[in-house]
Amino acid sequence: MFKKFSQLGRAFMLPIAILPAAGLLLGLGGALTNDAAVKAYPFLNQEWLQTILKVMSFAGNAVFANIALIFAVGIAVGLANGDKGTAGLSGAVSFLVYTATISGLLQMFSAKDAMIDTGVVGSIVIGGMVAFLHNRYRKIELPQFLGFFGGSRFIPIITSLAAIFIGAFFYIIWPPIQNELVVAGKAIAGMGSFGTFLYGFLLRLTGAVGLHHTIYPLFWYTSLGGTAHVAGQTVVGAQNIFFAQLADPHHVGLFTYGTRFFAGRFATMMFGLPAAALAMYHSIPKKNRKENGGLYFSGGLTSFLTGITEPLEYTFLFVAPWLYVVHAFLDGLSFFFADIMNIRIGNSFSGGLIDYLLFGVLQGKDKTNWPSVLLLGVIWAIIYYVVFRFCITKFKVAIPGMETTPVLNEDVPAENTTVSEGKKSNLHDDALTIIDALGGADNIESIEACATRLRIAVKDPKVVENDTLKKLGATAVFEAQGGIQAVYGGKADLYSQEINQILGRDE
Repeated sequence: MFKKFSQLGRAFMLPIAILPAAGLLLGLGGALTNDAAVKAYPFLNQEWLQTILKVMSFAGNAVFANIALIFAVGIAVGLANGDKGTAGLSGAVSFLVYTATISGLLQMFSAKDAMIDTGVVGSIVIGGMVAFLHNRYRKIELPQFLGFFGGSRFIPIITSLAAIFIGAFFYIIWPPIQNELVVAGKAIAGMGSFGTFLYGFLLRLTGAVGLHHTIYPLFWYTSLGGTAHVAGQTVVGAQNIFFAQLADPHHVGLFTYGTRFFAGRFATMMFGLPAAALAMYHSIPKKNRKENGGLYFSGGLTSFLTGITEPLEYTFLFVAPWLYVVHAFLDGLSFFFADIMNIRIGNSFSGGLIDYLLFGVLQGKDKTNWPSVLLLGVIWAIIYYVVFRFCITKFKVAIPGMETTPVLNEDVPAENTTVSEGKKSNLHDDALTIIDALGGADNIESIEACATRLRIAVKDPKVVENDTLKKLGATAVFEAQGGIQAVYGGKADLYSQEINQILGRDE
């Protein structure tokens, strides 16, 4: 079971890697093109500037609007044992069939405005299904008259058929789940500060599977978020009220109490999660930090600037769901304390630095009480760092870069562990040397790469020349699970692709 979850975590790494850049584009573009921001700050109302920002927003949104599809493809590719191109295509086609099935059933049998969004849950199910069927049937032989549809061509067909049944299944089970969340939202609205905690906790918890879209609109745009008279008009919904007050030059005092459904975000997104990123970075072995530092730095920076947290959360969500629950609990407490500290900052997009400056600092202390975020944020950074550092090291959470490698043959001189100084590395020649060191092509059953190491299944581990592998730059070579693992850092994936191409196994 642990091995399967580890494989799933690695499968998520490819789509996760694109999220920080997309998050920055979407966060900056979305926050600075918002109507409220443009009206409040005229310097943003420049046609050339708005054009650039809107293009950035569209580009980033293209990724996040299709994140479920991207993850379905990523999981299918990551879990496929071979012929990964077919697996990726089948993942994309199956996910489209799956969503079309749900959409068609909604049109035929449900209300016109009904909607089902299964988010990442649907991605995991579809991607896993495709990988399972792909690994099982990609070499299937059909009767001669159906021979054209055998082998890899069979996979998109069988997975699409399976996707229809999965879509029908989710059409049945998902609406009751969504309805229960709506009921919970209505109950939370009348619970005061404790309800604010539950809102933050439930919002973060459901965000893991994309169900948060069922919750927050109830508070942002309906009477559950409050009703107020602003500039002679009745306005309902927490965000609607906040923007109306923002545009009212005669508004005095703190902004609407409905900002309790926004204000708790800032401590977590600007301070808590970046501190968690630092804790994760410090928790992984020092020798792995160089290769993985960029992932944690970019994820923390994206959360701090824009409030987009998925790039960082997905590094631990799938390998330690319980740690995500701890994170959701802390986020709920952030909402609770922001409420009782009378922090009244709204937001247009998320809870990062951009919205904090636009709708907090620049609006003045009298309207937002923005300095309290800094006090709460420092405390939250300390709490997140300590909690994440303790949990990851105590329970050995398999975050990216955490894998440790027992170093064998410690008597091998240090100069043998790196390529000779001044020698230019040739990927093809190095790959041929690795093949020979592994006992030749006949001894290699399979070879693949994770973030930093080659994972090789060999018939006879005794013939593997560990010293030769180390001379090519492996920091460690050891036997594990009936095979060999060699740590090559960022070159592991390059070696894997080159070796498989030489062996004719890059199908």
